[in-house]
Amino acid sequence: MRYVSFRKPDGMASYGRLDGDAVIELGGDDRPASLGAALAVGTLAILADGDRLALVDVCLLPPIPAPGKVFCVGLNYADHIKEMGREEKGYPAIFTRWADSLVAHGEALVRPRESAAYDYEGELAVIIGKAGRRIPAEAAMDHVAGYSILMDGSVRDWQRHNIQFTPGKNFPASGAFGPALVTPDEVPDLAAQRVQTRLNGELVQDQPVSSMIFDVSAIIAYLSTFTELRPGDVIATGTPAGVGDKRNPPLYLKGGDRLEVSIGTIGTLVNPVVDER
Repeated sequence: MRYVSFRKPDGMASYGRLDGDAVIELGGDDRPASLGAALAVGTLAILADGDRLALVDVCLLPPIPAPGKVFCVGLNYADHIKEMGREEKGYPAIFTRWADSLVAHGEALVRPRESAAYDYEGELAVIIGKAGRRIPAEAAMDHVAGYSILMDGSVRDWQRHNIQFTPGKNFPASGAFGPALVTPDEVPDLAAQRVQTRLNGELVQDQPVSSMIFDVSAIIAYLSTFTELRPGDVIATGTPAGVGDKRNPPLYLKGGDRLEVSIGTIGTLVNPVVDER
């Protein structure tokens, strides 16, 4: 199944299941208020079908519009570690994004006026469906509701103001998330999916998920050791090599660009880029 969150033509927020060029709204008057809430109470798969809406008539939101936690894994592909001049570590590098730094599929990414060093990072996103603490790696996939795509945009100069990534990762509308939550049965061979980023049609990143140093199970086990993972939490699993910052000359995002991140059967996240006025 492929689930999306969206705004209806009347402006009301809702969620539903994709069906070709339509979205089927889920649930009745007593349904959970959001897709994340439906995951939390375990009713998403059994909600009744409601109205059928043309996809072109709705405005997509991030699949989980307000996740409680957004974790990002840095330096999780060996080739990316090499291009960044860093060393491989024994534990994943973890930082956080705020939910309000993310836009949906089709919405504009915004290059902030404080920087000309706004970079792309295409990543596999994992959405948690079942709560857990100290989850063993062998049970980790039981806690996954589905997969999506996250563009973990980096404002490079602000990222390097000090040793923490936070300032360069949280400018408003600097990242994108979507278009859908894709359930694991739709992705039978996750490791074989390729993370591919295209800037204005040019392929700039292309590596399989199998190249990750820490796989999804290992990341979930690590994160859940120091915090409880809850339904609707989002994990961006790291970007492959090919970022614009390490090209010669650097290839940064600017107004008028079009960015596409594709991950095999999971889909394609497309966003225009604008310069902040």
